[in-house]
Amino acid sequence: MADETVRTAFIEIQGRMIETTGKLKQVQIQLRNKEAEKKRAYLTLEELKQLAEIQILTNLLAERKFILEPKSVLMEEQEQKFKDSETAISSLQTSKEYLEKQMAETENNLRELLQQDPALARQIMALSV
Repeated sequence: MADETVRTAFIEIQGRMIETTGKLKQVQIQLRNKEAEKKRAYLTLEELKQLAEIQILTNLLAERKFILEPKSVLMEEQEQKFKDSETAISSLQTSKEYLEKQMAETENNLRELLQQDPALARQIMALSV
């Protein structure tokens, strides 16, 4: 009976660990994407600052057309993208830290479970070899 309870607990902890690992990887990917978006916005802003105050021909790829816009409008758009990216990065960083703590807690639970039942630990080691 106790043996079955330990196995059930192990399967539950293993499931949580797999789920948390997946979420953590997803957050890390989103974080990298937002950091790249932030960098693009910053670099575009720097390039726009060097241009004279003129209207700039922009290419809207999604709509397959060109639009003439004032420099100020483009700069505002890039500044907004930069700020939005910073906000998203901050939020994702918080999520990442939470998931890392959750992962550490799950690992500790798994370690404790395996210390309580050496037979289960031996079975797991036999499967992984």
